[in-house]
Amino acid sequence: CADCSRSRLSCVLMFSNGTRDYSPKQMAIRERVFTAIINCFKRHGAEVIDTPVFELKETLTGKYGEDSKLIYDLKDQGGELLSLRYDLTVPFARYLAMNKITNIKRYHIAKVYRRDNPAMTRGRYREFYQCDFDIAGQFDPMIPDAECLKIVHEILSDLQLGDFLIKVNDRRILDGMFAVCGVPDSKFRTICSSVDKLDKVPWEEVKNEMVGEKGLSPEAADRIGEYVQLHGGLDLIEQLLQDPKLSQNKLAKEGLGDMKLLFEYLTLFGITGKISFDLSLARGLDYYTGVIYEAVLLQQQNDHVEDPVSVGSVAGGGRYDGLVGMFDPKGRKVPCVGVSIGIERIFSILEQRVEASEEKIRTTETQVLVASAQKKLLEERLKLISELWDAGIKAEILYKKNPKLLNQLQYCEETGIPLVAIVGEQELKDGVVKLRDVATREEVNIRRENLIEEIRMRTSQL
Repeated sequence: CADCSRSRLSCVLMFSNGTRDYSPKQMAIRERVFTAIINCFKRHGAEVIDTPVFELKETLTGKYGEDSKLIYDLKDQGGELLSLRYDLTVPFARYLAMNKITNIKRYHIAKVYRRDNPAMTRGRYREFYQCDFDIAGQFDPMIPDAECLKIVHEILSDLQLGDFLIKVNDRRILDGMFAVCGVPDSKFRTICSSVDKLDKVPWEEVKNEMVGEKGLSPEAADRIGEYVQLHGGLDLIEQLLQDPKLSQNKLAKEGLGDMKLLFEYLTLFGITGKISFDLSLARGLDYYTGVIYEAVLLQQQNDHVEDPVSVGSVAGGGRYDGLVGMFDPKGRKVPCVGVSIGIERIFSILEQRVEASEEKIRTTETQVLVASAQKKLLEERLKLISELWDAGIKAEILYKKNPKLLNQLQYCEETGIPLVAIVGEQELKDGVVKLRDVATREEVNIRRENLIEEIRMRTSQL
C-alpha cells in the first residue's frame, strides 16, 4: 500500500482474520510495556501461573452472558468438545477449584481468542494478549479491591498514555437499581448488557434496545435513565445512601456501603483524583458479583498526532466471588477480585506515537560489537567474543572473515550498539583491546583482562 510497508495481500489477510504479525520494532515496544506491567505485578507480590490455550467447552459456556457467542469452538477430534479460551479469568477459577487453592495472588499474561469483528486501528483483534492480576482468598472487605485499582493507576501512570479515568461501580448497586426501577429478575443480566453500551452509544439508543428488543417497559427504562447518568465520588455515595428507594434495597445498600469503604482506602492511596463512581458502568460479563471497574483514556496527549486515537477502555475488572464454586464438585466458593490490562489497545497508541515521533527503537540489547581493524583476524575476534559470551556480555560480530572497519562501525550506529571492542595487530602485541564509544567516538586501550569489567561498568550506566 502507498502509506505503509505492508503488501496489499498481507493487509487483506490481517484484517480478515483479526490477527497480525509483529516486526522486531513492534516487539521491542511490546516487550517494554510487558516489562513495566510485570514489574508492577511483582511489586505487589504476585506469583505467575499458566493454563492451556483451550478448555472444555462446558468450562466456558454460561460465564460471559451475551458475549458467549464470541467463543471459538474447536472441531471435535476425540470425543471432547473444546473451545479456545475467551479470557484468563474463567481458566483461573477452574485452576483454583481443580487444585483446591483457596488463597493466591497471581498474574497471568497470555493470548486469548474471540470471534469478534476486528477493528485493527483501535487495537481490537480476534487473537490478543491479556495481562491479568487477581487476588483469591477470604479477606476483609475492599482491601484487595483497592489494591487492584492502585495497580491500574500505577501502570497507566507509568506508561504515560495521557490523561485517564477509572470508573467504578458495583453489581449489587446495579441489581438493586434495576429492582427499584421495576426490572423483572429474569431481565437483570440482559438489561445490564444494554447499560454496558452507554460508553459507546447515547442513552436514547440504549433505551430503545431495552424497550424495543428486550421488552422492558418505557417507565422502567426512564427510571433507570435517571440513575445511570449519575457519576461522582464520596458525595454521590452519601447521596444514594439517603435515596428513598435505593436505601431500602438490601443489595444496593450493601454495595453502597462497600463503595464508601473502597473510596476511603483509595483516598489513603492518594488516587481518588482519577476515580469516578459511575452508575452507567455495567461490565457485561455474567460472573461479576460486586465491585466492577474500567479505565478509559480521556485523550491522547501527543503533539505529533493531529487526531487522537479512539481506543476506549484500556483496563477492566471486578469481583467474582461465585465463579470458583461453579467448578468445585461441592460448590465451595473462593472470593476473587482482579483486573485485566487491555494491552493491545495500549500497544496501538504507543506504536502510533513512535511512528509519528520517528523515535529510534532498539530491537536488540547487544552491548558490544567485536571488530577488527585489519584482515586475517577472524580467529582473534571469535576468541574474544567467546570470552564475552561466557561472561554474560551481550555481543555480536559481523559474519565476514575480513570486514571493513567502517562497515562494522556503521552497523553499530544503525542498530544502536553502544560499544565496539577492536582487535588489531598492535593491540594483540600489547595485550590490550581498543574500546570505542560509538556515540562520542572516543577510544581507549583496555587491558584484555580488564575488558569485561570495563564493559559492564560502561553499559550499566546506559
